[in-house]
Amino acid sequence: MNKIELLAPAGDLKRLKIALLYGADAVYIGGQQFSLRSRASNFTLQDIREGAAFAKSMEKHVHVTLNLLPHEEDLPGLKEYVLALEDAGVHALIVASPAIATYVKQIAPSLEVHISTQHSTTNSSAIQFWKEMGMDRVVLARECTLEQIQATSANSPLPVEVFIHGGMCISFSGRCVLSNHMTNRDANRGGCAQSCRWKYEVYANDQAIHDPNDLFSMSSKDLQAVRFIPQLIDAKVASLKIEGRMKSAYYIATVVHAYRMLIDEYMEKHALSEERIAFYEEEIAKAENRPTGPGFYLGMPKAHDQLYGVNGAGVTQEYIADVLAYDAHTQIATLQVRNHFYPHMEAEVFGPHTASTRFRIEEVYDLEDTALDVLNQPMQIVKIKSALPLEPQAMIRKVYDRTQRNVY
Repeated sequence: MNKIELLAPAGDLKRLKIALLYGADAVYIGGQQFSLRSRASNFTLQDIREGAAFAKSMEKHVHVTLNLLPHEEDLPGLKEYVLALEDAGVHALIVASPAIATYVKQIAPSLEVHISTQHSTTNSSAIQFWKEMGMDRVVLARECTLEQIQATSANSPLPVEVFIHGGMCISFSGRCVLSNHMTNRDANRGGCAQSCRWKYEVYANDQAIHDPNDLFSMSSKDLQAVRFIPQLIDAKVASLKIEGRMKSAYYIATVVHAYRMLIDEYMEKHALSEERIAFYEEEIAKAENRPTGPGFYLGMPKAHDQLYGVNGAGVTQEYIADVLAYDAHTQIATLQVRNHFYPHMEAEVFGPHTASTRFRIEEVYDLEDTALDVLNQPMQIVKIKSALPLEPQAMIRKVYDRTQRNVY
């Protein structure tokens, strides 16, 4: 079976390292110039250099987005920035503008150029065009069905990349102008206000027809493609991409960890049962996110694939602690508190080399060895005794009956 890349987002240096530690083969990030997602914690050149060195130490890659569709005033400084990225050890640039794409190839030929999903590439003929332009990879439109991805990949002269998880645009990807019209924030220049997720009053003939307690919104459910991963691997897709440069470290760790295990299992066993699909869907559901659906994989999304009246992501606060250290001799683990919890409770740990494993948190002590009755100070350093070895860099979360949202 072909080696397939798991590509994860990162909004800052911490999340970059978490994504790679938890199983991503590469990360994509935004610099402080020429990148969409202007509200993300975009990387300085020094951060990019450090991130690229960290990735290289793991034989992994960093991709940087240059996916702005530039106006004339956006172009100064492009050459200096591209050469700085090349010098920093970046592997590839994700580019939307054909002018920038060809220019990068002229001045920094060692950098791969990946054509952004902003171009809505949906067929192998379009990919042939990009090949003739000297490009290295094409990110397919998120509006492609599974059958279209399979057919395009089979006939593609370049490696293709597809989205498998994360936020979906209510319009054709990157082509919505609601934000431009309503807020003067240009979605294709990094300023999307996500107007589709706002709450709206709806009128017909000047008569309000909305429920005042449940205003209208029109956003899409997030994409979740667990059950399609085997077909994508078989189709020889080059890269599976997770969306979410503004997501939390816990979200990145949870989603990357689950897809990493899924990919590895299928690559090893060449099969994935319904039971295992359900397991991975449950693992991914432990991230803090919106309801999910199949996107366009099964065809045009239906009404139940949209979010009407829902705005934003649900926050469960089930992520309760990071593992900082573990002493195998004393069985003492040092934790950093992230969210409110109590001693004497069932919990679950997962980490870069740890599958999700339940264990019981008993007494919890502060650094002065005082027993604590409640953990309600985020970032507090505490200690617990655990016969289960707890891997540094692992994360601990509450255990839920997810059908009832009750903590065990």
